[in-house]
Amino acid sequence: MRGIVHLFADSVVIAKRNVIKIKRVPEVLVFVLLSPIMFVLLFAYVFGGSINIPGGSYREFLIAGIFAQTVVFGSTFTGVGIAEDIQKGIIDRFRSLPMSQAAVLVGRTASDMVYNLLSLLIMGLTGLVVGWRINSSLWEGVVGFGLLLAFAYAFSWVMAFVGLLVPSVEVINNASFMVIFPLTFIANTFVPSENLPGVLRAFAEWNPISALTQAVRDLFGNIPSSAPDPTVWPLQNPVIYTLIWAAVIITIFAPLAVLRYQKAVKQG
Repeated sequence: MRGIVHLFADSVVIAKRNVIKIKRVPEVLVFVLLSPIMFVLLFAYVFGGSINIPGGSYREFLIAGIFAQTVVFGSTFTGVGIAEDIQKGIIDRFRSLPMSQAAVLVGRTASDMVYNLLSLLIMGLTGLVVGWRINSSLWEGVVGFGLLLAFAYAFSWVMAFVGLLVPSVEVINNASFMVIFPLTFIANTFVPSENLPGVLRAFAEWNPISALTQAVRDLFGNIPSSAPDPTVWPLQNPVIYTLIWAAVIITIFAPLAVLRYQKAVKQG
């Protein structure tokens, strides 16, 4: 119990340190906030008129997909932040302090939730401007946002491990784009998965990003009235499937990241 309390206290200090950096590097925050606005406006006005969603509005269909894509891309800040700390020698300073080693990673992943929370807030406000609405209850809307943040937190542990494995900001940016971009586009984020051909459709239907998007659409009440009922288990039970993926990701990558961090500290 004492070790858990020590870990929590150290993690809070690290998280606070990372949040304070937002004030010192405001251009990062500006990019984080402008990027989702750009995505919402581009897809809503450029593609909104050419993509038909029978029985519904494409703009309402779109927002959940942009939410999902943005929080997943937002997790790259974890890997980039860790890589920067390694390159600047900050990790060496942490190593000399009487603190829990896992706190560096726990604090980093927790603080990066602030970026995702701000992104969701800005996207939500922009979505309201272009015609998106939450057509369900307030409680379901809150659960939808909570699910997005939970999955983003889980995925940030993947990027934490990558940031320790390849401590180069340039490599992390390129590698994450090559993985996350197809993962978020071969899904039901921007078009219904049933519109995709063969293998791509099968991949999209079992893609956790599709389940996350489907769950958020359900919770926000943004499923088109004429949309066919899902035929695969992940999309029939999207909330459960998303939570399973989040739990599995944390179970696998949190220990891997901590072990990799301990190894890096010993090598240093």
